[in-house]
Amino acid sequence: MGRLQEYQVIGRHLPTEANPTPKLYRMRIFAPNHIVAKSRFWYFLTKLRKVKKANGEIVSLNQIAEKRPQQVKNFGIWIRYDSRSGTHNMYKEYREMSRVDAVEAMYQDMAARHRARFRSIAILKVVELETADDVKRPYIKQLLTKDLKFPLPHRVPKGVGKKLYVAKRPSTFY
Repeated sequence: MGRLQEYQVIGRHLPTEANPTPKLYRMRIFAPNHIVAKSRFWYFLTKLRKVKKANGEIVSLNQIAEKRPQQVKNFGIWIRYDSRSGTHNMYKEYREMSRVDAVEAMYQDMAARHRARFRSIAILKVVELETADDVKRPYIKQLLTKDLKFPLPHRVPKGVGKKLYVAKRPSTFY
């Protein structure tokens, strides 16, 4: 599967004489393309309401773009996933550039830590955490400190005025 994108899918039950204006259902779906997004929409809608693809229609399908794609943001993600022992609810936090990047990081993290596949994870909600007080997890809080610096212990200095070839092996430790 390719890189994920975020889609907004709006669908409804087909109009009937008994109900000429059925209720609209809107979902934000993360999928690699619009075909998978429509498929996931019908998968979740059949679980939530008594509407399936045969007796429903998709009213609109839009790809959602990130407002500020060049700024690092904190995201909170609520998920439900099926493990080998049962179904679990979970809240996770990620520090990424966009909602899509945060969701991709979540899928990778769930695959690594819990062996959860894409098909067994249902994203309930993705929220951008506006303030530092909203952040709950310590592994994200430690990145929010003012004047954060990362040590660079193994720097190789540029050889200004040095010869290109020397008789001994260079030492990079000081």
